[in-house]
Amino acid sequence: MAKKKKKGKSKALQIVEWLAFSTVVAVGRALPVRVLRGLSSILGQILYVVVPRRRKIALENIRTAFGDTLSEKERRRLARQSCKAFLLTAAEMIKSPFRLKDGQVLSNKNYKSGHLEHLFRKAKAIHDQSGGCIFVTPHLGNWEILPHVSAQIGIPLAVVIRPLDNPYLEKAILSSRIGSGHLMIPKANAMFHLDRVLRKGVSVAMLPDQSHNKGLQVEFFGKTATVTPIPALLAVRHNRPVLVVAACRTEDPYTFEGYVSDPIWPDPNNSDDTSEILRITREINARMEEVIIRFPEQYLWMHDRWKTSWRKPVFSGRPARTEAPQK
Repeated sequence: MAKKKKKGKSKALQIVEWLAFSTVVAVGRALPVRVLRGLSSILGQILYVVVPRRRKIALENIRTAFGDTLSEKERRRLARQSCKAFLLTAAEMIKSPFRLKDGQVLSNKNYKSGHLEHLFRKAKAIHDQSGGCIFVTPHLGNWEILPHVSAQIGIPLAVVIRPLDNPYLEKAILSSRIGSGHLMIPKANAMFHLDRVLRKGVSVAMLPDQSHNKGLQVEFFGKTATVTPIPALLAVRHNRPVLVVAACRTEDPYTFEGYVSDPIWPDPNNSDDTSEILRITREINARMEEVIIRFPEQYLWMHDRWKTSWRKPVFSGRPARTEAPQK
């Protein structure tokens, strides 16, 4: 029997969603930053209360990650903080305090990103030396600021994004993202474009910490998760390093602290590409765990990271290696 095609949203519903989004953005940009932050905190608490499925997933994920080291009360507090952090990131995107102007990151007078810019000079040096990197970041802190900081430092990026099922919303959100000046690559069938930009010496940026229906089975916080092999595959194929990066809020909520891991290089002496991809993927997960543990209240625990409904993960094939571009 032929598989029934999933019915998409009607054009009327898409327009209604776009109007609602545009209204929220207009109101949010008109509000002072402190008011918007306060609303984000309130709405995050509401999200925790009125969406029981996501609350349950968050609590289960936190239990998986931290076991009995946290009490039930502490797990609930952390889940509430995570909901607030997610809404705060959305509010910061709406307020757009990180727009580019004449090659400079505009820090809204309430925000400071100097530490990020200083730390990312380390990333710039690695990018320059290797002829391009694969940057990966978990859904932690404010991941949307990272392309803007990279542009400030002078790292050309191709950012992998997940297209929305509403073309009106997609256009509105994409217009804010391309303000960084980077290339945006849709997630579906992205490999051809990623191979091409890496050959040109452009770095790649991805958020690989969500479940995939096909991938590698790798431990994340001690429990097997289905993980995309793409960052490690690109590293092996093009002999490029992987760097785990993040932008997290400090005790001063208007200041960001950066994180840039040491580069994870493919081993040229390992001729077994599949085992090398597995090793690199494990290291990526370990580095992401490291920074998430430092800022657990800012991680997106609501995502079903250890989803069990996927069919058995599949990964096959040996990626053809290419040489690094000539400097």
